[in-house]
Amino acid sequence: MAKITLKSGFVFDVENLYGPGKVTEEDVKAMEPAYTKAHEAVMEMRKTGIMAGHLSKDGEPEAVLFPQLPYIVEGNINNPERIMAMEELARQVRNRVDAVVFFGIGGSYLGGKVLFDVQCGEFWNLKSTEARKGYPKAFFAGNNVDSHKVSGLIEFLKADSAAKSGYTVMGVVISKSGSTIEPMSNYMVVRQAMEDAGIKFETVAVTDPHEGEKETLLHGLARKSGWPIFYVPDGVGGRFSVFSEVGLLVGALVGFDIRQFLAGARDMDKACQNPDIWQNPALLNSVLKYISGAKYGRDLEVLMPYADSLKSLSEWYIQLLAESLGKRLDKQGNVVNYGRTPIVAVGTTDMHAQTQEHQEGPKDKVVQFVSIANWKDDVVVPHMYDEYPKLAAFSGLPLSSILEAARSSNAEALIGDGRPNANYILPELTPYHLGEVMFMLCLSIAYEGEFANVDAFNQPGVEVYKKFLGGRLKKLQEG
Repeated sequence: MAKITLKSGFVFDVENLYGPGKVTEEDVKAMEPAYTKAHEAVMEMRKTGIMAGHLSKDGEPEAVLFPQLPYIVEGNINNPERIMAMEELARQVRNRVDAVVFFGIGGSYLGGKVLFDVQCGEFWNLKSTEARKGYPKAFFAGNNVDSHKVSGLIEFLKADSAAKSGYTVMGVVISKSGSTIEPMSNYMVVRQAMEDAGIKFETVAVTDPHEGEKETLLHGLARKSGWPIFYVPDGVGGRFSVFSEVGLLVGALVGFDIRQFLAGARDMDKACQNPDIWQNPALLNSVLKYISGAKYGRDLEVLMPYADSLKSLSEWYIQLLAESLGKRLDKQGNVVNYGRTPIVAVGTTDMHAQTQEHQEGPKDKVVQFVSIANWKDDVVVPHMYDEYPKLAAFSGLPLSSILEAARSSNAEALIGDGRPNANYILPELTPYHLGEVMFMLCLSIAYEGEFANVDAFNQPGVEVYKKFLGGRLKKLQEG
């Protein structure tokens, strides 16, 4: 079986993606010079922060520093002092703050939401304070400008506060500049509503670290207001920032083990320093997907975790893939319009929604599964209606076994019709293994940027609509 198994138990199974009739051994051998060069470039990026051809949105050379984030050492972005600062805020919040609202969008939202979903799950805010071990209820409100949603949040917080005197809400505003429309507008609306209702409101800022001439709006506001300040680091794009204070602070405030998360990322990074493609999951992943697209026309990529709590992982990956590789120009300025369209799916839910198209639609997709080998909270279907054969067929089985049987059946059906798929297998759903898979995906993107000769660390397409939006907002103000 074609797969990579790490010491941690993490498995990257490519049996249905690599081999005769799929991406062939000859395909991979032909790419060896390109992937060897790409590996050397990523190794150089680790050491120096330099990725040839990467420029900031201002057209200036810019460091790429996300590979250092898993390492908690003096002089790094995630140094011991910064990790302890987040843990200290979490201690101060615990059993004191009733609700925390995170105001962020894009990379300032999606990564932290994954950590929340894995740690807390869908029913976190319905649990008692004791069941939450003193950690606050948590909400995400800066990821759109939707008055229906924010009004509902305000009404909930007002009603929730009625049952407790001294009710406290903390707003965590995550924006490098402080002028990002969605989080800042939501923050101002919620804060004003809380103050009008007599509810105590505190603010924490996660923003650009610089003071003086380079100080951003939010940093200056936070400094003048005396708010605690955490950092959106230089050299780390938002889609890679889940391993920085941008994502880690969200995790810390709900009891997620941020040190284990970074440990998983660190061990994955060490594994991916191996130049042997069959020992390096990120390199193998990027090569197989690049060949699938470039040679076989697989220009759509479905990330389909078999876990409800990992739907947000797929949503995070949407941004990572789309912003990094969806590029009009290559590094020499030639028009290439490179990229794959990412698609969010969840098993088994989307087997009843998308699989019809995956199985019989155009052969333009690579499907990637994420599965959990061992569920710590598994439950068994009771023998309740054994007189009905169709219900007896799955009575007595753990839900995890049914889930994996569905996934493997989906995989077998797809490859049986020449539709490639692969599987990332996490031994358990823990912060450590989550760190492994998320960091592997980040490194895969870095490698593929080199194969495709595009800058995987800029996002010029995002700036285009902002110019139009600024003009429209000005006209609304004038009106």
